[in-house]
Amino acid sequence: MADSPEAKRLQSPKPLGQLLPRIRPHASKLIVAFVCLFVSVGIALAFPRIVQKLLDAAFVNGNSRLLDRIALGLVGLFALQAMLNYMQVFLLTVTAERVVATLRRDLFAHLIRLSPGFFTERRTGELTSRLSADTTVLQTVLSGNLSEFARQSLFLVGGIVLLTMTHPKLAATTLAVVPVVIGAAMFFGKQLKRASTGVQDRIAEATGTAEESFSQIRTVQSFTREAEETRRYTAHMAHVIAAAIDRSRIRATFFGILTFCAFGGVVAVLWQGGRLVLEGTLTAGALVSFMLYALYVAGAVGSLGSLFGVYQEAVGAARRTFDLLETEATIASPAKPEHLAEPVRGEVELQNVSFSYGPGLPDVLTDVSLRIAPGEVVALVGPSGAGKTTVASLIPRFWDVTAGRIEVDGHDVRSLDLTDLRGAIGMVPQEPALFSGTVRENIAYALTEDGVMPPEEDIRRAASAAHATEFIDRLVEGFDTLVGERGVKLSGGQRQRLAIARVFLKNPAIVILDEATSSLDSESERLVEEAMQELLRGRSTLIIAHRLSTVLRADRVIVLDRGKIVEEGRHSDLLASEGVYSRLYRGQFRSGEEIAALR
Repeated sequence: MADSPEAKRLQSPKPLGQLLPRIRPHASKLIVAFVCLFVSVGIALAFPRIVQKLLDAAFVNGNSRLLDRIALGLVGLFALQAMLNYMQVFLLTVTAERVVATLRRDLFAHLIRLSPGFFTERRTGELTSRLSADTTVLQTVLSGNLSEFARQSLFLVGGIVLLTMTHPKLAATTLAVVPVVIGAAMFFGKQLKRASTGVQDRIAEATGTAEESFSQIRTVQSFTREAEETRRYTAHMAHVIAAAIDRSRIRATFFGILTFCAFGGVVAVLWQGGRLVLEGTLTAGALVSFMLYALYVAGAVGSLGSLFGVYQEAVGAARRTFDLLETEATIASPAKPEHLAEPVRGEVELQNVSFSYGPGLPDVLTDVSLRIAPGEVVALVGPSGAGKTTVASLIPRFWDVTAGRIEVDGHDVRSLDLTDLRGAIGMVPQEPALFSGTVRENIAYALTEDGVMPPEEDIRRAASAAHATEFIDRLVEGFDTLVGERGVKLSGGQRQRLAIARVFLKNPAIVILDEATSSLDSESERLVEEAMQELLRGRSTLIIAHRLSTVLRADRVIVLDRGKIVEEGRHSDLLASEGVYSRLYRGQFRSGEEIAALR
């Protein structure tokens, strides 16, 4: 039966060939390393000949002085070989570390620039596994397996040549096992590659499950699902073990055949060579020399067979890595981008925008048109699922509209450089994203370049404007306090004020507040509201609100329902119109006194 296209693809060395452009800048080091390797192998191949001379000098000629000189010469050769091996291993390891570090950097830089849509379809744990496990396989191949392949190839070729020169008849006996080994390598190699790919895929799935559980640890523990999460992870590990056992069975069978063929050949050579010694046509030294060459050849054949399995694993790792590198971003800057004029005015306009999250999925937005004038504050309200957050994601172009267009200062956002567009927009989400550094680092995140933070006074000014210094000054280490992963050491209101301070430091022309106070208690909400009041001054603002008390400062309110704009106007006018907005408002403020107080 013919191999499937997928099987042929798995065997193709093309993915490994994609490493060559990354290796080329280190060519000089590699040349030196392989010269060292070549000389080292030459010394090793000369060793059996020298042993023959040594043994013949001792047992045939009885020449003790020649014996001493040969022994001293061997010590000197081995010292030289040790130095050469040191140079070769050092240069190859350093080169592999640099090549793989660059590969990891490029892969991370590529992944982090892909649109959010990519990450909705791929688990974070799987990507982390690709970034670490697969590149580690490639690192092993470059640092050790590549030189070992070259070494064993030289041993095989040199050993065969010297075997033939020593005794052609015995050489034929030795090489009779080579076709069997090659056939076994071809047969088992494809199966080993497929099994190794299966192991890597199962590990990636298990890593994804573990990372998901760790990232949602509070939810896991609040529902006391520790045992269930352990069961899920254990189930994944059972699949890993099953796949690894299959791979081990194939590898063990392969190595068993290699061992039998290699040492069976050695036995045949010993038997035939022993008879030749008894007949007097071969000296004992020549037989030992021949046996050493035969062991070189047998060892080389076995090692190359083993390396063939490693090569198959490396092909899979390289394919997965470069598949990710070749994934095209669905959201990217155009080839010849337009640029926003300075200063950015902050005018935002949606023109007949429709949007769906994928083919076959219903539209989330349908023919939505709205305009935010420079410096205007617009509130976007509506029931859950109305499409409010989708609007917030479309303006900075995390997704592209399905129909219509979005303009910032008269430019279609798809024609703008992404750095320009997103640099003009500041976002404060419902769940602020803090990193596991210090308070200072989290505020400075907006403007940190090449590891250099903005001036300390700017950071403090932004924190003060966000009413964050009120709690920062009470922290034991102040701005140097570690906030923990995702800011777990801070309260919701504190995290939100740091997120606002970050936007203050960025100083954008456009601000998007996505449910920024919906999960806060009343005191935290009051402080965040005060901070936001400072933030919105003079900036074009879109407030995404489910909690309607946050929209009172808006110049205009737009009501979204089922992806369409159903009402638009000032808060007081909409409240009096007895429409969708009024019903939403009355649902939150039940008593007439509350409503009257907020009119």
